[in-house]
Amino acid sequence: MAGKGTPATALLNRQRIPHTVHSYEHVPRAASYGTEAVEALGLDPARVFKTLVAEVDGKLTVGVVPVGGQLDLKALAVAAGGKKAKMADAAAAQRATGYVLGGISPLGHRTRLPVVIDESAEAFDTVHCSAGRRGLELELAPADLVRLTGAVLAPIAG
Repeated sequence: MAGKGTPATALLNRQRIPHTVHSYEHVPRAASYGTEAVEALGLDPARVFKTLVAEVDGKLTVGVVPVGGQLDLKALAVAAGGKKAKMADAAAAQRATGYVLGGISPLGHRTRLPVVIDESAEAFDTVHCSAGRRGLELELAPADLVRLTGAVLAPIAG
C-alpha cells in the first residue's frame, strides 16, 4: 500500500486478517463518499458499506450500512439495546473515532464504541468499508469485520 497506513489497516495487519486495500483519487466536491468509492472502484454498491456514528440513549454507537441505503435509527436503537437514536454530532464522531467524516472506518477507533452492522453483509464473501481515510477502502470478509469490531448483526438499513 502506498502512503501511510491508518489505525484500521494497522489493526488488520497486527491481527493477520486477510484484506485488500483499494485506493482511488478522492474528489473533494463528491456529493457522497460511499458513492464516490463505488464509482471510482467499479464496485457493487450492495457490497460497499458506510460507517455512521449515532447516539443511542446518549451513547455513541456505530452503524454500518450499504452505501445505497440509509441508517434506520429506530432499528439501530433496538439492535443496540436502547430506546432512542439520533445521528451524532460530527465533532463528537470524529473525536471518538479518530477519523474525519467521509473516512470513518468501523475499525481502529480511538475510543471503543459499540458497532452494529447491517445483516446484509453476511450475503457476501467480502465487503468494502472505509480504511480510515477518504479515497481508501478495505475489502475483507464480513465475519472478520464482525469479530474485530465486536459487532452485532441486525437489519438496520432503511
